[in-house]
Amino acid sequence: MSIQDIMKSLDERMEKALSNVKREFSTIRAGRANVSMLDRVQVEYYGSMMPINQLANVSVPEPRQLVITPWDKGSLAAIDKAITKSDLGITPSNDGNVIRLIIPALTEQRRKDLVKQVKGLAEDGRVAVRNIRRDVNDSLKKLEKEVSEDEIRREQDKVQAATDKTIAEIDKLLSAKEAEIMEV
Repeated sequence: MSIQDIMKSLDERMEKALSNVKREFSTIRAGRANVSMLDRVQVEYYGSMMPINQLANVSVPEPRQLVITPWDKGSLAAIDKAITKSDLGITPSNDGNVIRLIIPALTEQRRKDLVKQVKGLAEDGRVAVRNIRRDVNDSLKKLEKEVSEDEIRREQDKVQAATDKTIAEIDKLLSAKEAEIMEV
């Protein structure tokens, strides 16, 4: 593996880690309805587990309401059951055609719990970035026989700069999500 290949994989892996943090943050509700809140909810449908968005249309008619319209009315009960079992903490309202989810206003304690959860997700992202840095630095050290120490040191400095930049972006996302959650 060449230095260029290693550095290219570094950029790709850092971008994946960052997009993973963004995706995880989007599943945390902040008092307003968001279609991505349901991304982690899996529905058992004809013996297999499927995400809700593959079984139904999910819309946001009002800031605090989600409406789930299944394409197959037979899946309505399964979707209802999956939402009830999930960690969303929302009781679905099923009228036989659609499921409505009314998003309750967050209490101060629930906001603090969500902030803790978001901080944990951000820390997981930082750990992933540091692991990528370690792997790339190990790959660079394996090239010591073929490349000068100065070249490896320059590349390791670039790796550290990329790590710092990605962690700073995660911290920026974290502070924005915290502000969104604590906003009343």
